[in-house]
Amino acid sequence: MKSFQARESGESDGGDAAIRAVLLFGPTGAGKTELVRRVLATNPRLARSLEVVSADSRQIYRGMDIGTAKPSREELAAVPHHLIDLIEPSCSFDVGQFVRSCDDLCREIHRRGRVALVTGGTAFYLQAFLCGLPEAPPSSGEVRLELSRRVQQEGLAPLREELLRVDPESASRIGENDAYRIVRALEVYRLSGRPRSSFREPREIRQGLSVQVAGLTRDRQELYRRINRRVQAMMEAGLPGEVEGLLRSGFGGDDPGFRTIGYREFLEVSATPPWSGEELALIQERIARNTRHYARRQELFFRRLPRVRWLQADDVRGFEALLLGALPS
Repeated sequence: MKSFQARESGESDGGDAAIRAVLLFGPTGAGKTELVRRVLATNPRLARSLEVVSADSRQIYRGMDIGTAKPSREELAAVPHHLIDLIEPSCSFDVGQFVRSCDDLCREIHRRGRVALVTGGTAFYLQAFLCGLPEAPPSSGEVRLELSRRVQQEGLAPLREELLRVDPESASRIGENDAYRIVRALEVYRLSGRPRSSFREPREIRQGLSVQVAGLTRDRQELYRRINRRVQAMMEAGLPGEVEGLLRSGFGGDDPGFRTIGYREFLEVSATPPWSGEELALIQERIARNTRHYARRQELFFRRLPRVRWLQADDVRGFEALLLGALPS
């Protein structure tokens, strides 16, 4: 497993300059992309002044377009986007690399006289950008790969039982099907000899960050309906073919990209395409279910972030005002 080499923050021309940005987050399917699109369509000044920095840990992977709901070609042409299509699905990109890259980009965008809009739904990316990196040791490719292979071979239950023994506090806070966080908690224990729960997580906005924070809310049942429709649309848009193409290119279950929702479900049903109609129906149901569970965890996590201005998902004027207030004078 390879690792993407991001610039170290000390290599940035911005040095100690303040990092300025607008942060927009919300659960998967809440309508972040739609809200940005509507604001830019009605305000030409913002359309000329905005650059988007993706805070989505899945959109960094090349070739994984449909299942990660990447911006369309038209959207990419209309507004500059960053941290999309960075690496192959076999490579890793950790939260520290994200924060360093995001900091550098925000400084560069501000120097151009534009507004950096950091938007996405990857909670640990967003928290680290806002509050700083946790004290826990960074990810180890070797340990992470070994634990991920155990998930593939044994299922998640034995790893969850191990976590209950070594770190019951973390286990009580992590969903029983949350493979990423279970693996990460065990990884921290393996690397440090300490429970993940014993490490302090920053809760306040870090120094040197000047940011406006907006969070989107939507009725839970409507959010779930949107997720179901979204997954169906992905399947109809060719997600099975996208996954088959990635497998034929040599990527598979050991690769970081395939551990994400929307891709791993195909391998759980059958690692040998093409999939039957019955198998595809089961895959679609699993993706929708896992995405709904993930959205619920996102909502709970986002409520812990500091200084958030909560907006309804269709509040175009409210979000437009927030962006206008961030424009350089």
